[in-house]
Amino acid sequence: MRAAFHSISTLKFLSLAFAYFSLAIGFLPAQQAVDYKKTIPKDAIADYDGCPKAYAPAAQYDKMEIKSLYITMRDGAQLAVDIYLPKDRKAGEKLPTLLHQTRYWRRPKMRFPYNLLSKGLLGRTGEMIKDLVKQGYAIVNVDVRGSGASTGVQLHPWTKDEVKDGYEIIDWIIAQEWSSGQVGSVGVSYGGTAAEMLATLQHPNLKAIVPMFSLFDVYEDNAFTGGIHNRWFTESWGRANEAMDANQLPENYKSARKYIKGVAMVKSNQRKAIFKQALQEHKANRNVHEGALTMDCRDDAALGGLIPSLDEFSPHAYIEQLDKSKVAVYSYSGWHDGAYQYSALKRHWNLSDNPNHKVILGAWEHGGAFLISPFCRAKTGFDHTGEILKFFDYHLKGVKNGIEKEQPIHYYTMGLERWQSNKTFPPDYTQPVCYYFNNNNLSANPNTEKNYLQTVSLDTNWGSGDQSRWKAVNGKIKSPITYADWTERSAKLTHWETPVLDKDTEMTGIPLIEFFVSSVLPDAGLFVYLEDVQENGQVYQVTEGLLRLSHRNLSTSTVFYNHPLANRSHLTEDIQALKPNEINTVKIDLLPVSYLFKKGHKIRISVSLCDKDHFELINTQGSELIFHQTAQYQPKLFLDIRK
Repeated sequence: MRAAFHSISTLKFLSLAFAYFSLAIGFLPAQQAVDYKKTIPKDAIADYDGCPKAYAPAAQYDKMEIKSLYITMRDGAQLAVDIYLPKDRKAGEKLPTLLHQTRYWRRPKMRFPYNLLSKGLLGRTGEMIKDLVKQGYAIVNVDVRGSGASTGVQLHPWTKDEVKDGYEIIDWIIAQEWSSGQVGSVGVSYGGTAAEMLATLQHPNLKAIVPMFSLFDVYEDNAFTGGIHNRWFTESWGRANEAMDANQLPENYKSARKYIKGVAMVKSNQRKAIFKQALQEHKANRNVHEGALTMDCRDDAALGGLIPSLDEFSPHAYIEQLDKSKVAVYSYSGWHDGAYQYSALKRHWNLSDNPNHKVILGAWEHGGAFLISPFCRAKTGFDHTGEILKFFDYHLKGVKNGIEKEQPIHYYTMGLERWQSNKTFPPDYTQPVCYYFNNNNLSANPNTEKNYLQTVSLDTNWGSGDQSRWKAVNGKIKSPITYADWTERSAKLTHWETPVLDKDTEMTGIPLIEFFVSSVLPDAGLFVYLEDVQENGQVYQVTEGLLRLSHRNLSTSTVFYNHPLANRSHLTEDIQALKPNEINTVKIDLLPVSYLFKKGHKIRISVSLCDKDHFELINTQGSELIFHQTAQYQPKLFLDIRK
């Protein structure tokens, strides 16, 4: 047995363990054991004005202990909980607590003999937990009801009962002898939304939250971006959840089955009986993909009325409650984190002007393991643990660590390869610059002479590929190389581009486009890409936007939240088919980004009518759009350019 154990290299074991725990703790991308020799330039992580200040206080404790138990909820549901505490704390010492709620197993059960090496605290997140405990925090890690080792049923994510559970858990925390009564909550993806939803209940002991890489508007930011079903995500996520609810690893984590047995059971006399009950009750959970297939508009009920609408469990619908809670909010995302960089900004825009609210947007994928700038691809050198610790130390311990003096918004500019900061986004140093669409060109001058018509036909074989921002949200990005084959993919699209730039041009903000289109069909999908064309012809995807054209109207009666550009309701009452053979105005906002277009490059816009790798086809055949470019119907691109 010993020989068999040592036949597996430590590197391989740690790689697989990391891959699994990334999934379990927050659905972070599983990472491959790849040695990226290209290091991050020093100025990318240096401590200068604009960069979040490095924070690494000396550890207060050396050792950690883990306790597990069940906490009984008001309706009898049994929630599996792990408590991580400094083992060498003094008797009677009080600690602030960080609450983490997940539906991806709070901790895995390791198979023999790997359980001799690890208790399941694996990978970057495992190290983060250990580091936070050493800094004097208690951490409470919970399998939400209907998942992991907890009993109950999950009919959809973040049910009202699940959110109320968090309130009761805080009540339990502050009653413990080790609790200082100061509570924060943090989580990645699902766990980030759980933290945000918890804050809407306004528990007086919850002081600060860090929703990391998480959505704000379930419909627009994830399931139906631009009104188009993100079918790949809901389908793959639904399958993964079904597997984990049955105490099995998802299909793309089969290699980890040698090391992982399932979710860690609670150490109690009734653990086997409760665990058996939990797995039985999980069979009644509903698959999110099945629900999505029964919807189209925001106000559509799902699963035969079981879910009134996606807004039932969407954080944006409770933004007023979050604002009234006075909880400090640190919104955390990255440029290739699906559409969640927009989520972070929308959350921030809709909270009161409070110095305790912050945003950070890195050149990261979903989870922040990699620096994904096309000019500097590497493992990230950013200290996520230190940044989170700085926020919680200030709000839960009262440590004057300088965070109160920082600008509220930090963002990484790709191409410049530096952090910047500002009080607003888009920054106050930018101004909207208009480019006019003239034939295949983007020009500073409007078209006053010729009428151009460009026809774009549906190519059902075209997609944006596997290494995309959308695949990142479900753990498919395993390296810093995203959109690696974009030059070849983009070559099949229709383009408009600027002349060669005569100076470096920083664009930091939200690109906005106004098109004028006609079609014989009542509906179509429109996918728009902002690109950087290098001198050698290499093309980088900078950002993108998409819209189902029947959803093009802005809200006529309902404003769900403040939005500086395109507040679409996606309600049934606002849906309008394209007028056949008539010219229709279409405004489309692209995802936020900060990017430096370098001198000698070109700025390009490309369009497609589908993305088969991620989104539902709106029309399967015969679809085409005619783009009108005339003096009367002059399409425009607006970019937020540094003055």
